[in-house]
Amino acid sequence: MAEKNRYSDEELEEFRQLINEKLEVAQRDYDALKASLMNLDNNSADDTAPTFKVLEEGANTLSKEETMRLAQRQMKFIQSLQAAMVRIENKTYGICRETGKLIPKERLRAVPHATLCIEAKQNKR
Repeated sequence: MAEKNRYSDEELEEFRQLINEKLEVAQRDYDALKASLMNLDNNSADDTAPTFKVLEEGANTLSKEETMRLAQRQMKFIQSLQAAMVRIENKTYGICRETGKLIPKERLRAVPHATLCIEAKQNKR
C-alpha cells in the first residue's frame, strides 16, 4: 500500500472543525484580555484618582505588562490557527514542512497548528 501524501477531504473537515472550535475559544480569551487591558471590565476611577501608593502602581504596571504579553501570545496562537485553516483550504494541511511526510493525526489533534512532525521538531533542537 502506498504511503499517503495528504489527508482526505473528510479528514481535513475533521481538522477544520477542531480548529474552528479552538479559534472560537482563543478569540474569546483574547477579547477578555483586551478588555482587561482597556479597563472595559472595570467602571472604577482608579486611573484618574490621585494615588501615592508607588508599590501598588508598580504592581498594577507589572500586571498590565503580563496581561499584554498574554494577549500578544494569544494573538500569535490565533494567527497560527488561521494559517492552519489556509493550509486546509489549500489541502496542504498536515504535511511536515521539513520532511514532506504526513504529520500524525494524534499530533495534529494535540497541536492543530503544527507544521513539523516530531522527527523534524527534534532535529531542530
